[in-house]
Amino acid sequence: MIVLLNKPYGVLCQFTDREGRATLADYVRVPGVYAAGRLDHDSEGLLVLTDDGALAHRLTDPRHKGAKTYLVQVEGEPSEAQVRALRDGVVLNDGLARAEEVQRVAAPKWLWPRNPPVRFRKTVPDAWLALTLREGRNRQVRRMTAAVGLPTLRLVRTRVGDYTLGSLQPGESRRLL
Repeated sequence: MIVLLNKPYGVLCQFTDREGRATLADYVRVPGVYAAGRLDHDSEGLLVLTDDGALAHRLTDPRHKGAKTYLVQVEGEPSEAQVRALRDGVVLNDGLARAEEVQRVAAPKWLWPRNPPVRFRKTVPDAWLALTLREGRNRQVRRMTAAVGLPTLRLVRTRVGDYTLGSLQPGESRRLL
């Protein structure tokens, strides 16, 4: 069984929390599934849940090099050198990290408002990047953009392997099998 969830901002990628914070259990009522991969508390977007261990392994094991695509709102105006650095690789504390694809994109018109909203500052420009990774280290996108001088303001995953977010709104899920 496969369930696609648009994980809202502020939701933990687990089913229980001793502190009473929002978890996947608040949004997914299908028993026996678990997240194939994670999204940070402050990241949003596509999360694949499954009861199929082999599928979860294919989606999450770095050796399979499954593609994950993110829309990233960054602080600042990305230069060609910064975009190239993301593509060529930046050195992080756990080694070299590179994006398979990086491109500057227009602010997505279809994207829902975030609650709470990203802080807007008149004097500081922001921009959007579409970034595809073939690995998934802890907070990797945020660390990569920060390393090139473009701190992440908002991070939305739109694709995991062959699965896409589609028209799912925050908190909505779709059962595939």
